[in-house]
Amino acid sequence: MLFGVLMPKSPSGRVPLSPGSRAGLGAALVLLAAVAGLELSDGAEANYVGLFAAVPFLAAVFAYWPTVLAVGALAAAAGTVFATGDRTFGSVDMINVLGIVLATGIAAAVATIRERQAHRIAELLRLAAVAQQAVLRPLGPQVGSLAVAGRYISASAAADIGGDLYEALDTPYGVRIIIGDVRGKGLDAVRLASIVLGSYRHVAYERSDLRTIVADLDRAVARSVGDEDFVTAALVEERGGTLTIVNCGHPAPLLLRRGQVIALDPPAPAPPLGFMPVARPRVERLEPGDRLLLFTDGLGEARRDGEFFPTTDRAWRLLGHGTVGDGLASLETALVDWVHGRLEDDIALVLLEYAGPDGGPVVPMPSWEVGAAGS
Repeated sequence: MLFGVLMPKSPSGRVPLSPGSRAGLGAALVLLAAVAGLELSDGAEANYVGLFAAVPFLAAVFAYWPTVLAVGALAAAAGTVFATGDRTFGSVDMINVLGIVLATGIAAAVATIRERQAHRIAELLRLAAVAQQAVLRPLGPQVGSLAVAGRYISASAAADIGGDLYEALDTPYGVRIIIGDVRGKGLDAVRLASIVLGSYRHVAYERSDLRTIVADLDRAVARSVGDEDFVTAALVEERGGTLTIVNCGHPAPLLLRRGQVIALDPPAPAPPLGFMPVARPRVERLEPGDRLLLFTDGLGEARRDGEFFPTTDRAWRLLGHGTVGDGLASLETALVDWVHGRLEDDIALVLLEYAGPDGGPVVPMPSWEVGAAGS
């Protein structure tokens, strides 16, 4: 029954061999041929029949249990032929043949257990991927006055589910974006990412100050994790053409302006969420056509032969054309090509473009910019 679930049937109704079963069958047949060749070269006496018991065990490493049974039956038949080749079939020969049959049964049981565990793990990974997709809702293409695109790049098809997160909201206080990275991987990371995003989606509409949002998120993280767990995050707000960034231990966003790439480092470093960060905002005035790249540290860690991907050097050429979605697609293509398809960590990317004032209602200027202007 399990085999039928795991292996889809072909149009003819027969179940095709999986790549694993083909590999197991091939390796087992090679070993069977090797033992048979050893027996043939040793003369008429059956001295190596017991080695045929290894054949089904080798198949069980890769193949499904029906393939293991078939290979074991072939090994038992070959063992019987060699055991009776000199027209005698003593007790030792009988024990050897029965040992092959017993080994076949044990190997088939091992293959069945392995299949069930693999199926369970695959189902858990599928559910985790679904949960992650539910957490990371699609962004854009337009949020308030900003064109927005988001992209999640998995390290590999078999990689652990990561805790990278992002969100963009059009709030009464302007467009607010968060990007973050949970320490660790797996379902625990997805759970913490969902807690951070759930809290953010609530308080982003309620708090007028990004620093208050940081305090709210920090408390949410502290209630949900251990002493060594944390979440790096950068919060971005566009309000009336003013860009405000509050950074909590996260890679600095990159501002793309008229062919230049500017790293928007925070005025002072602040620890991640979970460690009670007190972050100072960085304020910039946006110009029409400005683009802003937010990313998680997987981009900074991408490298080949010890050489890191030159994000800053290539950002404008990759991200400064077409739509923001086109820019992220170009960046992903260049990045995957650079690392030859082998990323060390998952990567979350968000690209924003400011088109200029839209003539809508005037959004109040942030209080910290008023203070800066008056100083």
